[in-house]
Amino acid sequence: MSNPAETAAIVAEPVPECPHCQKPMPLCICDSVTPIESKLSLLILQHPQEQDRALGTARLLAKHFEDATVRVGLSWPSLSKALGHPIENASHWAVLYLGSARAADLDVDGEIIALNRKGEVADNQRAILGKLEGVVLLDGTWSQAKALWWRNPWMLKCQRVILNPAHPSRYGRLRREPRKDGLSTIEAAATLLAGLERRPDIAATLNASFERLLTRYREVQAEMPELAPKPAPKGRRRDFRRSKKA
Repeated sequence: MSNPAETAAIVAEPVPECPHCQKPMPLCICDSVTPIESKLSLLILQHPQEQDRALGTARLLAKHFEDATVRVGLSWPSLSKALGHPIENASHWAVLYLGSARAADLDVDGEIIALNRKGEVADNQRAILGKLEGVVLLDGTWSQAKALWWRNPWMLKCQRVILNPAHPSRYGRLRREPRKDGLSTIEAAATLLAGLERRPDIAATLNASFERLLTRYREVQAEMPELAPKPAPKGRRRDFRRSKKA
């Protein structure tokens, strides 16, 4: 007979993860990812404590685009350093950061809103949004996104934008957002890139991938409870964000 103490000491083997999306293999949907051609470059800055392997969408999002970069860390000297190559004009890049700004409190239409340095609606919205060459997304909880924003002052050289999404996050009960404009990283990118490029097909493709991930998660969570995301500390929620890979 086995020794109960020895049996209790046995540690379950970790679930293998995909080398591409870094999700547990039962949740990997890489084989169904559809490549998307985009005029805009994409930079995803992920807070190092963002550890939602199950429902995070940052790397799933990046897998759709050839010109997408995921960096994990707290700070970088400049946009160029974060990207790994020179950028001539940081003002032609947008940073999606909600902060305390709420689109519902601003008298403006549209799902994408450019703000000025004072956090107010910028003039000439169409001209500002039309010159953008790339987008920076902050991946982490609300407090983690705030830390990334304040620890990287070069972001002030970029164009800050917020979202006014037409629909709440597809996370639903799997992860409750404290605000309507709190989306997953992939949903935020879907809204932003589709709107800036006037290509609804981008949103359709990205949101379909997210739906597949959520469906896969619901299918396996009952059999593999270890894949369930850990509850976020009180007062910490997802930004958009999420700032969405996931």
